Amino acid sequence: MPSRVQQGAARMQHDPQPSPSGLDWDWNDVRVFLVCVKLGSFRKAADQLGLNSSTVMRRIEAFETRLGFPLLNRLHEGVSPTPAGAAILDSAERMEGAFYDVLRKVPGPDAQHRGTVRISITEGLGIYWVMPRLVGFAQQHPSLLVDLRCAMESADVLRMEADLAVQFVRPSAPELIVTKLGRLHVYPFASRSYVDRYGLPRDKTDMAHHRLVQQAAPQINADAWARLLGLDSVENIVGLRSNASSAVFYAVERGAGIGALPTYSCALDAAVIPVDIGIHLSFDIWLTYHPDVRKSKRVAQVIDWVRSIFDPHRYPWFRDEFIHPSELVKQAPRDADLHSVQGFFTARPVKD
Repeated sequence: MPSRVQQGAARMQHDPQPSPSGLDWDWNDVRVFLVCVKLGSFRKAADQLGLNSSTVMRRIEAFETRLGFPLLNRLHEGVSPTPAGAAILDSAERMEGAFYDVLRKVPGPDAQHRGTVRISITEGLGIYWVMPRLVGFAQQHPSLLVDLRCAMESADVLRMEADLAVQFVRPSAPELIVTKLGRLHVYPFASRSYVDRYGLPRDKTDMAHHRLVQQAAPQINADAWARLLGLDSVENIVGLRSNASSAVFYAVERGAGIGALPTYSCALDAAVIPVDIGIHLSFDIWLTYHPDVRKSKRVAQVIDWVRSIFDPHRYPWFRDEFIHPSELVKQAPRDADLHSVQGFFTARPVKD
C-alpha cells in the first residue's frame, strides 16, 4: 500500500496547488525543512537542530503529509528539494527572515544586567589570537558574557546562530554588514627537531621527500598544497591530517612534519621556524553581522573591540601584503601585548 506521502505526490500530479484550508501550520516544521535543504542531509540537520535523525525524518514526513506533496528527494548521498519543495523554498525563507527580524528587535538587557554576545570564529584565530586578548577584555567588562565559538564551519548570523562571525568566506547575503578585517597569511613551518632529523627542503620539488602535516576543514581548499607544490596529489607525503588548527600546530611543533601556520607564529614566539620554498597562502578575514544587532550597546562594543584587535596598522601580519615571518618579529609593536604560545600546548606525545 502506498504511503500517505506517496498518495499526496499522486494527488499533486492532478492538483499541484493543495488547499491550505485547515492546514495545521507549525513554524518548527518550516525550520526543519529549511535546515535539511541548507545542509543536504537529515543527519547534519539533526546535529544542528539538536535532534536525532529519525525525529527529523518523522517531522518532514508529517509536514509533507499535511501539505499533500513531497518536499525532499531522499537520495543515497543526502536530500534535495523536490520541484514542489523548491517552489515553496523562497516563501519559507521569507517566513524565516521575518521570524528572526522579530527576534532581533526584542529589546536585550540594559547596561545594568548581564548580557551575552556570541562570536563565531575560525578555530585557529579564535584560540591563538582572540582568546588571549579576550581574557583582558572580559575582565574590563564584567557585566558582559562573550561566548566564543571556535569552529571552521561558518555560523549563519541571519539565522541568529551567532551575533557576529569572523570567517574566511565572504557572505553574500545583502542584508548583512560585511567588513574586511585584514588578511591572514600562512606559511610552511617546521620544528627544530624535525629540521635536525630530516633537514629542510631545498625547494618545492624537494617537498616530495618530506612529511606534510595537512589541515582538511571547511573554508580550507583541500587541493591547495598539491596546487602550490605542482603535484597531482599530496597523499604520498601527508604524515598527519587533522581538521583542527590547534592539532596541526601541535603536530608541527612536535616534529611530525612541515605544515602551514599563520605568519604571526614567529612573532608569538612559537617553537617553529619558517620553511622557505617560495610558497604561501592568504585568506581574507571577514567580519559579518546583521545591522539590527549593532543597535545593541553590548554587541556594538564587542564589534569595535574585534575590529581593533585585527587592525592591520597595529598588527602588520594582518596587512594585505605578505611579510616574511622573520621580518614580522622585527615589526611587531612593542606595546602590542603579544602573548607567547610557546609552552601552551605542552603535553608530551605518548610513547608505548
